[in-house]
Amino acid sequence: MALEGKGFFIWRILNCEGGNPEAIASKAVAAQLTHVLIKIADTRYPFGYDRNNNDLVPAVSQALKNRGIQVWGWHYVKGSDPSGEARVAIARTRELQLDGYVIDAEHEYKWRGKDVAARLFMTELRQALPNHLIALSSYRFPTYHRELPWAAFLEKCDFNMPQVYWEQAHNPGDQLQRCVGEFADTRLVGHARPVIPTGSAYGAGGWVATAEDQRRFYQKARELDLSAANTYSWDWSTSSGHHDLWDAVAAFQWPLVEAEPTVPAPAPMPPSETNDPLQHYVDALNNRDIDLLVSLYHENAGHVNAQRMILGIQAIRAWYQRLLHELLPAGTFAIDHVRGKGSSWTFNWTFQSPAGQMAGGKDTLGLRQGRIQYHYSSFAGTHS
Repeated sequence: MALEGKGFFIWRILNCEGGNPEAIASKAVAAQLTHVLIKIADTRYPFGYDRNNNDLVPAVSQALKNRGIQVWGWHYVKGSDPSGEARVAIARTRELQLDGYVIDAEHEYKWRGKDVAARLFMTELRQALPNHLIALSSYRFPTYHRELPWAAFLEKCDFNMPQVYWEQAHNPGDQLQRCVGEFADTRLVGHARPVIPTGSAYGAGGWVATAEDQRRFYQKARELDLSAANTYSWDWSTSSGHHDLWDAVAAFQWPLVEAEPTVPAPAPMPPSETNDPLQHYVDALNNRDIDLLVSLYHENAGHVNAQRMILGIQAIRAWYQRLLHELLPAGTFAIDHVRGKGSSWTFNWTFQSPAGQMAGGKDTLGLRQGRIQYHYSSFAGTHS
């Protein structure tokens, strides 16, 4: 399932339209939201209940889904009891039938030794939820927070949802551009993942975000060709005196399908006998069929590895020409450890040539309408 367009974070359901599920869903539709992210857990405990211990999330979730809006759950974790936090995450994600799950890891995970907790948490989470979409929500600039175990979290995530909170400033575009650049550097974060940023629609310490901030944030996200962007929070932006923040996000037009009048609409990726969306990809690699490989991508697709990010079909074609003609000119590709469904797939791949040359890596593909929108590649190099 792809994630495109605009999303809003909800902290406390009762702060949003009085907690009325139908009012929340109707407001989301009017704002042209594609997804809503609701807090479902805090450390080892479920979240989203009223004073009478009634779970408010299911009714809101169902109302949103009835209108075609994805529902994601977010969870503040501290790492003091990673197994306990994993258990409540798994239980809530399953029982609520969420479209995705978001890990909110902040300053508690900067303490020494928390990388062990992060690995344990992510291992248990991913083993129980092998096909769910998972995202990390944390700081916007990893250069400022090197202590956080970025690699341990992002290795098993499908998306990166950094909190691009421009508190005490009004330059969301500049901050978002820097954020995306830093998260493309695997030397900092270990694993590059598609960035779906979250912007500020709140106030803190006398500072308040503006309606113009919202427009600039979303405009920069579109300029950077990001598939989606979020805002925090529904609670604040619809509170008394701050509706201009909600209105600015609602008014921003995010086209979900870009019009390309001069380019014929691509046909869906052809079905395979094994019903495996990766089969044509592997066949094209082994046949050295660059035209077929390129046809599997959208015109504005992105390809990222540890050295660079490239955008567009011509740059991707050049990458495959170098890979298949210079780096790995003869031999056989194979894939295994495939994980995913629908629009997001992660797999390991190996290469071996008749002369004994070997290579391998781990890749993630994000599909939109049956074609590759983003491709993150980890290439381990070659040896004989």
